[in-house]
Amino acid sequence: MHSVPIDFVIHDQDRQVTRSLQFDALIIAGWTGRDPVARDKHIAELAELGIAPPASTPIYYRVAASRLTTRPAIEVSDEHSSGEVEFVLMRFDGRMYVGVGSDHTDRKVETYNITVSKQMCDKPIAPELWCFDDVANHWDQLVLRSYATIADKRVLYQEGTLAGMLPPADLIVRGFGGSGLPERAAIFGGTFAAKGGIRPASRFDYELFDPVLGRRIAHGYDVETLPVLG
Repeated sequence: MHSVPIDFVIHDQDRQVTRSLQFDALIIAGWTGRDPVARDKHIAELAELGIAPPASTPIYYRVAASRLTTRPAIEVSDEHSSGEVEFVLMRFDGRMYVGVGSDHTDRKVETYNITVSKQMCDKPIAPELWCFDDVANHWDQLVLRSYATIADKRVLYQEGTLAGMLPPADLIVRGFGGSGLPERAAIFGGTFAAKGGIRPASRFDYELFDPVLGRRIAHGYDVETLPVLG
């Protein structure tokens, strides 16, 4: 099922263009850390919430492409969901692009079915992209950060360089073999442990920072909780 077209501002070297992209596939990659100690820390973090360890590391969950959104707010069905900042790779017309998004997940559902939990919430993504070739040579220096607003206080929630995650080529070949990332597909590349543990927030802000080229992609969204009546 196709997604609704999303307008992105794409930075390609010194050029900037706006392009409407429609996705055919969305994949959420999990447990993608290069460091097995850090990876196991995130597994233990989720285990504290009653979430079973993954069947494999890394693991690739398919989600409806229509879940991608750049809207400034998402609606969730209870108070047990939370965001996770992740880099996002996508392929269109033979070229790779990189952006940043949040794998917002229902943690209550995650305790009994991770695949279903990934489908429960929209997946916010920033409406701005970089050409992958422009950052490939200093990929490991890129920084992911997120901030959660909890009880009206904005706190640093996650932070780390992409040196801690599987390199894009490795991530893609493990998930798709030699054929590479499919056209019109997007893949979320994994996340870092939360500072202070996983917890819900009323707002989630996230960014991808490039210290070499001195630029960042930043976005955020409010989390609106719908009543659960039965």
